[in-house]
Parts: sequence; structure tokens; C-alpha cells
Amino acid sequence: MGSFNIFVIRAILAAVFAVILSRFFFPDVNIAFAAGLGIVLLGLAYIFEYFRNRKPKL
Repeated sequence: MGSFNIFVIRAILAAVFAVILSRFFFPDVNIAFAAGLGIVLLGLAYIFEYFRNRKPKL
């Protein structure tokens, strides 16, 4: 699977989870908050992947 396909899958999952989390915890906020939360979730996925794949310096 290519890196673009992984990005698309992560972006879709981030958007879905952002909408679910924002509607569950903050039902009165607008859709811009959910979009920002989705961007944060997508960024966190890439940050965690970076830390997981780091080579230990021995």
C-alpha cells in the first residue's frame, strides 16, 4: 500500500473520529472545531508513527 493511500485512510479515520468525539463531548460547537480536531488527530498519527519507527542510537 502506498504512502498516499495510507494518508487518505488516516485522514478519513481522523475526520470520522473527530466528528464522533466532538458531537459526543461538545454537542453545541460548530463544524470548524471538528475539522480542527481532525487535523490534530491526523498530525498525532504521524507524530506517533515517527516515534515508533525511530532507530535507537547505540
